Amino acid sequence: MESRSVTRLECSDIHDSDGSSSSSHQSLKSTAKWAASLENLLEDPEGVKRFREFLKKEFSEENVLFWLACEDFKKMQDRKQMQEKAKEIYMTFLSSKASSQVNVEGQSRLNEKILEEPHPLMFQKLQDQIFNLMKYDSYSRFLKSDLFLKHKRTEEEEEDSSDAQTAAKRASRIYNT
Repeated sequence: MESRSVTRLECSDIHDSDGSSSSSHQSLKSTAKWAASLENLLEDPEGVKRFREFLKKEFSEENVLFWLACEDFKKMQDRKQMQEKAKEIYMTFLSSKASSQVNVEGQSRLNEKILEEPHPLMFQKLQDQIFNLMKYDSYSRFLKSDLFLKHKRTEEEEEDSSDAQTAAKRASRIYNT
């Protein structure tokens, strides 16, 4: 993210895990990976996109946005960029005036002075709380949601269609030899 004097993150500033926009062409059976663990879901840009859609409907998208922002923050090297990003995370998710405030214990203990001396793991405890909240609450509902189940059915239909085409190609090779 380019350097700016803005102290709040906008939802559009937070990208899916690889920073790209997600494509609809992903490997088949990604839903099986997503269902295996929240970690797998959060490693897949398409999974993050679908989970965000679900959380938006539940009015809790800020949880995954905070988690993603913390992941980006941990990868930063430049001290000045870390300071800016720490302030953005604080103002967007943790301050009492935050636009997308997350509900974590101990957020009041994180006072603004710590933002002057950022370190990669400064948000780790809060990020872990949000991860566990998502894992034991919204993630299980996501796996039962229409959004997830429709995506899973679409994948299965694409796989069935692909299997049928492969069988037809094999049959044509056999009969044309």
